[in-house]
Amino acid sequence: MSEPGAIVRKLTAALGPRAQGRVAQVVVGLGYTAAMLEDGRTGVAYTFRDQAKGGCAAFGGKRPLAGQKASELLNLAASRDPIEAAVGMSVANALLSPGPAQASAGDILDVLAITPEDTVGMVGFFGPLVPEVRRRAGRLVIFERVDLPQGEILPQDQAQKYLPKCQVAVISATTLLNQTLGPLLEACATCREVVLLGPSTPLYPEIFADTPVTMLSGVVVRNGAGLLQVVAEAGGTRQFSPMVDKKNLRLG
Repeated sequence: MSEPGAIVRKLTAALGPRAQGRVAQVVVGLGYTAAMLEDGRTGVAYTFRDQAKGGCAAFGGKRPLAGQKASELLNLAASRDPIEAAVGMSVANALLSPGPAQASAGDILDVLAITPEDTVGMVGFFGPLVPEVRRRAGRLVIFERVDLPQGEILPQDQAQKYLPKCQVAVISATTLLNQTLGPLLEACATCREVVLLGPSTPLYPEIFADTPVTMLSGVVVRNGAGLLQVVAEAGGTRQFSPMVDKKNLRLG
């Protein structure tokens, strides 16, 4: 069984030498968290607001976040606290900007082959993708954080049972933040395609070298100030989509 958080710790160790300077601004929004570095590079990650600690202060760490060393905030990505993890991952994604030159722009379904013979397992509900995936695939099974099955949506704890029967797996990068990715990847060992998807995705192929992941699909922020405002106003992917470029990176 993969050790929880192992991939994130590989990421923070690899990015450590790049984490020079300080973080200019951090916004912890209800939907997403964003961080801007002193040089303007900006990254984003999902906010697990429903898992935040109780009380009036959701972030209990050192303040102010603005002005702290990038290296210190980067290391929060491996925290078991969901808000700290979001801050750390947003810093990691800022450090990775503008992403690998070989990454292609566009939607994941522009580059992901799905056939009528395929069963697709989707960990996390990607609403805009569902109709097209359902049209292309023989079967679509969605795993979400629900207690009981809801039609084609099954509780996430059943993913490890069903993913070995899938040919294609699309996994939300939020599983990096809550440290549930490792067991899911073990279950995907026989899948033809394994995609890590969403704005939280770190476009850094080296840390996935020993995993079944075949493609990374994330975003690169073009308009940092605009994205920070959207995040501060509790916006999500639909609202900040004009400020980012979708990027797909095939591994191997």
